[in-house]
Amino acid sequence: MPRLSRSGGRNVRLYGANDPTTELGGLFLTNGITNANFYSMVEIIIKFESEFSLWDGDGTMIKKDNHPLQPGKYYIVATGSYQLTDESWMVRTTSLDSGTRVKDFSEAVRSRDCRCAVSGDVVPIFDGKPYYSGFEIAHIFPLAYEGLWKTYGYSSWITIPPKKGGTINSVQNGILLDASVHKKFDNYDFSINPDDNYKIVFFMPDAKNLGGRYLDQELLNNPQRPVDQVLRWHFRQAVIANMKGAGEPIFEHDFPPGSDIVGDILRGPKAGERMEFELFSRLGAQVELFAAGGRDGIAV
Repeated sequence: MPRLSRSGGRNVRLYGANDPTTELGGLFLTNGITNANFYSMVEIIIKFESEFSLWDGDGTMIKKDNHPLQPGKYYIVATGSYQLTDESWMVRTTSLDSGTRVKDFSEAVRSRDCRCAVSGDVVPIFDGKPYYSGFEIAHIFPLAYEGLWKTYGYSSWITIPPKKGGTINSVQNGILLDASVHKKFDNYDFSINPDDNYKIVFFMPDAKNLGGRYLDQELLNNPQRPVDQVLRWHFRQAVIANMKGAGEPIFEHDFPPGSDIVGDILRGPKAGERMEFELFSRLGAQVELFAAGGRDGIAV
Protein backbone atom coordinates (compact mmCIF):
# COMPACT_ATOMS: atom_id res chain seq x y z
CA MET A 1 0.00 0.00 0.00
CA PRO A 2 1.54 3.38 -0.96
CA ARG A 3 2.37 5.62 1.97
CA LEU A 4 1.23 9.21 1.94
CA SER A 5 3.54 12.04 2.93
CA ARG A 6 2.49 15.17 4.78
CA SER A 7 4.75 17.17 2.46
CA GLY A 8 3.41 15.62 -0.74
CA GLY A 9 0.53 18.06 -1.16
CA ARG A 10 2.27 21.20 0.03
CA ASN A 11 1.62 24.35 -1.94
CA VAL A 12 3.49 26.60 0.49
CA ARG A 13 7.20 25.89 0.80
CA LEU A 14 9.78 27.52 3.05
CA TYR A 15 13.45 28.16 2.29
CA GLY A 16 16.32 30.20 3.65
CA ALA A 17 17.26 33.19 1.47
CA ASN A 18 20.90 32.11 1.73
CA ASP A 19 20.06 28.58 0.56
CA PRO A 20 17.04 28.72 -1.75
CA THR A 21 17.29 25.06 -2.75
CA THR A 22 16.96 23.36 0.66
CA GLU A 23 13.36 23.12 1.79
CA LEU A 24 13.04 23.83 5.51
CA GLY A 25 9.33 23.11 5.71
CA GLY A 26 5.97 24.16 4.40
CA LEU A 27 2.30 23.40 4.53
CA PHE A 28 -0.80 22.44 2.63
CA LEU A 29 -2.71 25.72 2.52
CA THR A 30 -6.27 25.58 3.81
CA ASN A 31 -8.97 28.10 4.56
CA GLY A 32 -8.32 30.70 7.24
CA ILE A 33 -4.50 30.71 7.34
CA THR A 34 -3.22 34.28 7.27
CA ASN A 35 0.20 35.85 6.81
CA ALA A 36 0.38 36.46 10.56
CA ASN A 37 -0.51 32.81 11.23
CA PHE A 38 2.29 31.70 8.92
CA TYR A 39 4.83 33.87 10.75
CA SER A 40 3.83 32.42 14.11
CA MET A 41 3.99 28.84 12.81
CA VAL A 42 7.41 29.42 11.26
CA GLU A 43 8.60 30.52 14.71
CA ILE A 44 7.56 27.11 16.05
CA ILE A 45 9.60 25.06 13.58
CA ILE A 46 12.60 27.42 13.27
CA LYS A 47 14.84 28.65 16.11
CA PHE A 48 15.95 32.24 15.46
CA GLU A 49 18.70 34.27 17.10
CA SER A 50 17.41 37.54 15.66
CA GLU A 51 14.36 39.14 14.10
CA PHE A 52 13.36 37.72 10.73
CA SER A 53 11.07 38.46 7.83
CA LEU A 54 9.48 36.38 5.10
CA TRP A 55 9.69 37.25 1.41
CA ASP A 56 7.85 35.77 -1.54
CA GLY A 57 9.32 34.65 -4.84
CA ASP A 58 8.77 38.10 -6.36
CA GLY A 59 11.03 39.75 -3.80
CA THR A 60 8.20 41.29 -1.76
CA MET A 61 8.32 41.18 2.02
CA ILE A 62 5.24 39.59 3.57
CA LYS A 63 3.64 41.64 6.32
CA LYS A 64 2.44 40.12 9.57
CA ASP A 65 -1.18 40.87 8.82
CA ASN A 66 -4.52 39.13 8.46
CA HIS A 67 -4.43 38.88 4.68
CA PRO A 68 -4.89 35.29 3.50
CA LEU A 69 -1.59 33.51 2.91
CA GLN A 70 -1.04 32.74 -0.77
CA PRO A 71 0.43 29.55 -2.27
CA GLY A 72 4.06 29.78 -3.30
CA LYS A 73 7.66 29.74 -2.14
CA TYR A 74 8.72 31.85 0.84
CA TYR A 75 12.21 32.81 1.95
CA ILE A 76 13.55 33.63 5.40
CA VAL A 77 15.65 36.77 5.72
CA ALA A 78 17.40 37.25 9.08
CA THR A 79 20.48 39.07 10.32
CA GLY A 80 21.35 36.30 12.78
CA SER A 81 21.56 32.56 12.42
CA TYR A 82 18.61 30.19 12.49
CA GLN A 83 17.98 26.46 12.25
CA LEU A 84 15.23 23.90 12.35
CA THR A 85 14.11 23.10 15.87
CA ASP A 86 15.30 19.80 17.26
CA GLU A 87 11.93 19.42 18.98
CA SER A 88 10.16 16.34 17.68
CA TRP A 89 6.51 15.43 17.69
CA MET A 90 5.01 12.90 20.08
CA VAL A 91 3.72 10.01 17.98
CA ARG A 92 -0.04 9.73 18.25
CA THR A 93 -2.62 7.62 16.50
CA THR A 94 -6.37 7.31 16.73
CA SER A 95 -7.29 5.88 20.11
CA LEU A 96 -10.43 4.96 22.04
CA ASP A 97 -9.41 5.05 25.68
CA SER A 98 -11.58 3.08 28.03
CA GLY A 99 -11.78 1.85 31.61
CA THR A 100 -12.91 3.02 35.01
CA ARG A 101 -10.20 5.70 35.15
CA VAL A 102 -11.86 7.64 32.31
CA LYS A 103 -15.52 6.98 33.08
CA ASP A 104 -15.93 10.18 35.12
CA PHE A 105 -13.88 12.07 32.51
CA SER A 106 -16.19 10.86 29.75
CA GLU A 107 -19.34 11.78 31.62
CA ALA A 108 -18.00 15.24 32.54
CA VAL A 109 -17.03 16.13 28.96
CA ARG A 110 -20.34 14.87 27.57
CA SER A 111 -22.31 16.84 30.14
CA ARG A 112 -20.36 20.02 29.43
CA ASP A 113 -20.29 19.98 25.63
CA CYS A 114 -23.48 18.34 24.27
CA ARG A 115 -22.14 18.95 20.74
CA CYS A 116 -19.03 18.61 18.61
CA ALA A 117 -17.01 21.64 19.66
CA VAL A 118 -15.47 21.93 16.18
CA SER A 119 -18.31 21.20 13.74
CA GLY A 120 -21.09 22.42 16.02
CA ASP A 121 -23.18 19.29 15.40
CA VAL A 122 -25.50 18.86 18.37
CA VAL A 123 -25.94 15.53 20.14
CA PRO A 124 -29.53 14.47 19.34
CA ILE A 125 -32.07 13.49 21.97
CA PHE A 126 -33.62 10.02 21.70
CA ASP A 127 -36.23 8.73 24.09
CA GLY A 128 -35.58 11.72 26.33
CA LYS A 129 -31.83 11.10 26.59
CA PRO A 130 -28.73 12.29 24.66
CA TYR A 131 -27.81 9.84 21.88
CA TYR A 132 -24.02 9.86 21.62
CA SER A 133 -23.63 7.48 18.69
CA GLY A 134 -21.15 9.10 16.29
CA PHE A 135 -19.65 11.33 18.99
CA GLU A 136 -16.43 10.61 20.89
CA ILE A 137 -14.51 12.22 23.72
CA ALA A 138 -10.89 13.09 22.99
CA HIS A 139 -8.06 13.69 25.41
CA ILE A 140 -6.31 16.81 24.10
CA PHE A 141 -3.05 15.72 25.72
CA PRO A 142 -3.16 11.93 25.20
CA LEU A 143 -3.59 9.57 28.12
CA ALA A 144 -0.77 7.38 26.76
CA TYR A 145 1.71 10.12 27.69
CA GLU A 146 0.61 10.61 31.27
CA GLY A 147 4.23 10.35 32.41
CA LEU A 148 5.18 13.33 30.24
CA TRP A 149 2.05 15.18 31.39
CA LYS A 150 3.47 14.99 34.91
CA THR A 151 7.04 15.78 33.80
CA TYR A 152 5.96 18.88 31.90
CA GLY A 153 3.91 20.09 34.86
CA TYR A 154 0.57 20.28 33.10
CA SER A 155 -1.17 19.29 36.33
CA SER A 156 -0.48 22.80 37.62
CA TRP A 157 -2.89 24.26 35.02
CA ILE A 158 -5.78 22.03 36.09
CA THR A 159 -8.23 23.65 38.49
CA ILE A 160 -10.95 20.98 38.23
CA PRO A 161 -9.35 17.62 39.10
CA PRO A 162 -11.37 14.46 38.42
CA LYS A 163 -12.74 12.28 41.20
CA LYS A 164 -10.20 9.63 40.19
CA GLY A 165 -7.81 8.85 37.36
CA GLY A 166 -5.20 11.61 37.70
CA THR A 167 -5.35 15.23 36.50
CA ILE A 168 -4.83 14.18 32.87
CA ASN A 169 -8.44 12.95 33.07
CA SER A 170 -9.76 16.37 34.06
CA VAL A 171 -12.65 17.73 32.00
CA GLN A 172 -10.23 20.59 31.23
CA ASN A 173 -8.17 18.18 29.09
CA GLY A 174 -11.11 16.86 27.09
CA ILE A 175 -13.32 17.79 24.19
CA LEU A 176 -16.36 16.18 22.54
CA LEU A 177 -15.96 15.62 18.81
CA ASP A 178 -17.76 14.01 15.90
CA ALA A 179 -16.12 10.61 15.40
CA SER A 180 -14.58 11.52 12.03
CA VAL A 181 -13.35 14.84 13.43
CA HIS A 182 -11.85 13.01 16.42
CA LYS A 183 -9.75 10.86 14.11
CA LYS A 184 -8.38 13.93 12.35
CA PHE A 185 -7.68 15.62 15.69
CA ASP A 186 -5.69 12.60 16.91
CA ASN A 187 -3.79 12.49 13.61
CA TYR A 188 -2.85 16.19 13.89
CA ASP A 189 -4.67 16.85 10.61
CA PHE A 190 -6.01 19.96 12.30
CA SER A 191 -5.70 21.79 15.58
CA ILE A 192 -7.09 24.73 17.52
CA ASN A 193 -4.96 27.84 17.97
CA PRO A 194 -5.78 29.43 21.35
CA ASP A 195 -3.56 32.41 20.47
CA ASP A 196 -5.70 33.36 17.47
CA ASN A 197 -9.17 33.46 18.99
CA TYR A 198 -9.32 29.65 19.04
CA LYS A 199 -9.22 29.38 15.27
CA ILE A 200 -9.51 25.90 13.76
CA VAL A 201 -6.46 25.33 11.54
CA PHE A 202 -6.30 22.46 9.05
CA PHE A 203 -3.01 21.13 7.75
CA MET A 204 -4.51 18.37 5.61
CA PRO A 205 -7.55 18.22 3.27
CA ASP A 206 -10.62 19.66 4.98
CA ALA A 207 -13.63 17.74 3.61
CA LYS A 208 -16.09 19.33 6.04
CA ASN A 209 -14.81 22.88 5.37
CA LEU A 210 -14.14 23.51 9.07
CA GLY A 211 -10.83 25.36 8.65
CA GLY A 212 -11.00 29.03 9.53
CA ARG A 213 -13.93 28.59 11.90
CA TYR A 214 -13.58 29.14 15.62
CA LEU A 215 -14.11 26.94 18.63
CA ASP A 216 -17.67 26.87 19.87
CA GLN A 217 -18.30 30.05 21.89
CA GLU A 218 -20.61 28.30 24.33
CA LEU A 219 -17.73 26.02 25.25
CA LEU A 220 -15.33 28.95 25.66
CA ASN A 221 -17.76 30.64 28.04
CA ASN A 222 -17.98 27.55 30.23
CA PRO A 223 -15.81 27.67 33.39
CA GLN A 224 -14.98 23.98 32.79
CA ARG A 225 -13.56 24.68 29.31
CA PRO A 226 -10.26 23.15 28.18
CA VAL A 227 -7.28 25.13 29.45
CA ASP A 228 -5.27 27.09 26.90
CA GLN A 229 -2.04 25.32 27.81
CA VAL A 230 -3.21 21.90 26.56
CA LEU A 231 -4.75 23.41 23.41
CA ARG A 232 -1.46 25.25 22.79
CA TRP A 233 0.45 21.98 23.27
CA HIS A 234 -1.70 20.22 20.66
CA PHE A 235 -1.37 23.10 18.20
CA ARG A 236 2.40 23.10 18.56
CA GLN A 237 2.50 19.35 17.97
CA ALA A 238 0.37 19.73 14.82
CA VAL A 239 2.66 22.45 13.43
CA ILE A 240 5.79 20.37 14.03
CA ALA A 241 4.22 17.20 12.61
CA ASN A 242 2.98 18.88 9.44
CA MET A 243 5.34 21.77 8.72
CA LYS A 244 8.83 20.86 9.92
CA GLY A 245 11.15 19.53 7.22
CA ALA A 246 9.53 16.76 5.22
CA GLY A 247 6.76 16.37 7.79
CA GLU A 248 5.99 13.33 9.90
CA PRO A 249 4.43 10.15 8.49
CA ILE A 250 0.74 9.58 7.97
CA PHE A 251 -0.27 6.31 9.60
CA GLU A 252 -2.59 3.80 7.97
CA HIS A 253 -5.55 2.86 10.18
CA ASP A 254 -7.94 1.16 7.78
CA PHE A 255 -6.60 -2.39 7.85
CA PRO A 256 -8.67 -4.82 5.73
CA PRO A 257 -9.98 -7.99 7.41
CA GLY A 258 -7.26 -10.60 7.73
CA SER A 259 -4.47 -8.02 7.65
CA ASP A 260 -1.26 -8.57 9.56
CA ILE A 261 -1.78 -5.40 11.58
CA VAL A 262 1.27 -5.85 13.79
CA GLY A 263 3.45 -6.69 10.81
CA ASP A 264 2.17 -3.69 8.84
CA ILE A 265 2.89 -1.39 11.77
CA LEU A 266 6.38 -2.82 12.28
CA ARG A 267 7.17 -2.42 8.57
CA GLY A 268 5.88 1.13 8.57
CA PRO A 269 7.34 4.45 9.73
CA LYS A 270 8.04 5.19 13.40
CA ALA A 271 7.36 1.53 14.13
CA GLY A 272 8.62 1.43 17.71
CA GLU A 273 6.90 4.62 18.82
CA ARG A 274 3.65 3.73 17.11
CA MET A 275 3.59 0.19 18.51
CA GLU A 276 4.12 1.53 22.03
CA PHE A 277 1.23 3.99 21.61
CA GLU A 278 -1.03 1.38 20.00
CA LEU A 279 -0.36 -1.15 22.76
CA PHE A 280 -1.24 1.36 25.44
CA SER A 281 -4.36 2.53 23.61
CA ARG A 282 -5.61 -0.98 22.86
CA LEU A 283 -4.47 -2.88 25.94
CA GLY A 284 -4.12 -0.30 28.69
CA ALA A 285 -7.79 -0.38 29.61
CA GLN A 286 -7.93 -4.18 29.52
CA VAL A 287 -4.96 -4.38 31.87
CA GLU A 288 -6.74 -1.98 34.22
CA LEU A 289 -9.97 -3.98 34.07
CA PHE A 290 -8.23 -7.25 34.87
CA ALA A 291 -6.50 -5.57 37.79
CA ALA A 292 -9.83 -4.18 39.03
CA GLY A 293 -11.69 -7.42 38.35
CA GLY A 294 -14.42 -5.63 36.40
CA ARG A 295 -15.73 -4.86 32.92
CA ASP A 296 -17.47 -1.52 33.33
CA GLY A 297 -15.26 0.50 31.00
CA ILE A 298 -16.66 3.13 28.67
CA ALA A 299 -15.19 3.96 25.28
CA VAL A 300 -14.13 7.54 24.74
